[in-house]
Amino acid sequence: MKKLLFLHGALGVKDQFNELTRKLTGNYEVHAFNFTGHGGKDIPNEPFSIEMFAGDIISYLNDNNLNEIDVFGYSMGGYAALYAALNNPCRIGKIFTLATKFEWTPIIAERETKMLDAEKMEQKVPKFAKELSGRHGEDNWVKVLEKTAGMMKDLGAGDAMLLEKIKNDVLVGIGDRDKMVTLEETISAYRALQNGKLIVLPDTPHPLEMIDAERLAGEIKRYFS
Repeated sequence: MKKLLFLHGALGVKDQFNELTRKLTGNYEVHAFNFTGHGGKDIPNEPFSIEMFAGDIISYLNDNNLNEIDVFGYSMGGYAALYAALNNPCRIGKIFTLATKFEWTPIIAERETKMLDAEKMEQKVPKFAKELSGRHGEDNWVKVLEKTAGMMKDLGAGDAMLLEKIKNDVLVGIGDRDKMVTLEETISAYRALQNGKLIVLPDTPHPLEMIDAERLAGEIKRYFS
């Protein structure tokens, strides 16, 4: 049975894939884990970074005796999967990214981090703040926000990932109603990849919980079969 690793997005946890992975367990040996600092894991002293999360992927493979694995990465998880493939091409097989943001500038990072203010979040979207507290722990969720904001600023100030050097087969996906990721940046990423493919999911916004799990499971089966 083929092995498939699911990687969550920023502020996310592996449990968000439960409904989706239930639809795939008969077809794949499903794997998932929480990135460093997420899901109640200890918050590290060092900043969050894509390099850190890509390292988490390789550590998971080593700890579970997995020589190579296909990957579905949602949002930030897709970016981490690509970075892991760039530096460890023999450990990562095919990759399916969905709702992954590829374009980062200081202005974009500033815009995105404005939404990661814990105090404003508790005032304006208390239900989501409570959800984050449940995901990461009452003592950790604010730190997760702060470190995620720092990572975004670093992405905005840094160099773009060298997608053209990735040799893996990659399916780059976006929902047509995604308000965080643009179709233009997604197409640009797909064209930069050596072995890229593109899929646009109709009537699909950015949040994972709002994506049709049945439809997505079908696309995953088609790509990884």
